[in-house]
Amino acid sequence: MNDANEKVVLVDENDNEVGTMDKLTAHHQGVLHRALSVFVFNPEGKLIIQRRALHKYHSPGKWANTCCSHPRIDEDVENAAHRRLMEEMGFDTRLNKVFSFIYKADVGEGLIEHELDHVLIGSFDGVPKVNPGEVDTWEAVEIDDLKKDVKDNPDDYAEWFKIIFERVDEFYQSKVK
Repeated sequence: MNDANEKVVLVDENDNEVGTMDKLTAHHQGVLHRALSVFVFNPEGKLIIQRRALHKYHSPGKWANTCCSHPRIDEDVENAAHRRLMEEMGFDTRLNKVFSFIYKADVGEGLIEHELDHVLIGSFDGVPKVNPGEVDTWEAVEIDDLKKDVKDNPDDYAEWFKIIFERVDEFYQSKVK
């Protein structure tokens, strides 16, 4: 199935399911739907980020978090996160859901991400084996270097990443101190 033709779960502000819709239609209409964002750190505290494949239907070639996606119909967020981590990055690891929030962002090409996003954090000591159908490349980046690069080169990063990154950093820093 083409990634853009998958269904997303529509939700209200409290994450109650209110229906389903073709993913591309939901992004054209900016309809609120359930999503997930995974942030994985290596043992040195570097964040593993990916550059999205160049053929993705939105935000191609943009740097983003370790992986992100939408749960399938009747799939819980945690299972979807593990599935997509394997599908995109070629590894799995223990994940902890740390917060959820709603955002709305124009991602170009007439598409709008309006998501109730569940954010999960994990750690991984290894080398990702990325799926070239999903990911162009990856890096493990020092947080301070990443903060500077996002500020200096915002167009290089996916819109949702710029929105979420600061909150994830605050959460992660509070846990490692």
